[in-house]
Amino acid sequence: MAIYLDFDGLTLRTVLPESFVCDVEDRSPGWIAGQLETWSRWIDARLRKRYATPFAAFNDTPPTPPTIQLWLTRIVTWRIMLRRGVDPSDLQADTIKSDHDLAMDEILEAANSQDGWFDLPTKTDANGSAISQGGPLFYSEASPYVWTDQQVAAARNEDDNGRGSGG
Repeated sequence: MAIYLDFDGLTLRTVLPESFVCDVEDRSPGWIAGQLETWSRWIDARLRKRYATPFAAFNDTPPTPPTIQLWLTRIVTWRIMLRRGVDPSDLQADTIKSDHDLAMDEILEAANSQDGWFDLPTKTDANGSAISQGGPLFYSEASPYVWTDQQVAAARNEDDNGRGSGG
């Protein structure tokens, strides 16, 4: 079971002062590790249909994609704030909540197989990328006027030889 960050990794990446993180850990030993594991599993569950989950853990090779670590940090940072207690007038809390919401939205977007914009390793792709290389979305004709002829024929309901479809 892969956990994408350990306590030290979270402490290095979070915007919270280290004293906040240590305060929560001192009051509730193991709670942060539990959050890191729970939210790592949640990310896997959300992305499992499209991506090769679990992604590598923080001490495995290849390394966990930084995007996954960023999302996990943003989510758990907000959870730590809630556990410690949030001052309603704290502007930093609003920023941290916005980061949390952005991470949740980005995970939802990444899970979307149609419009996902994140390049994470897929289940079926040998090169480890979720970006598929498509062909051109246009065509060309020998004559610049062919498209207008085709439009007229379609409007008149004619076949390629100029005959009507009958009716």
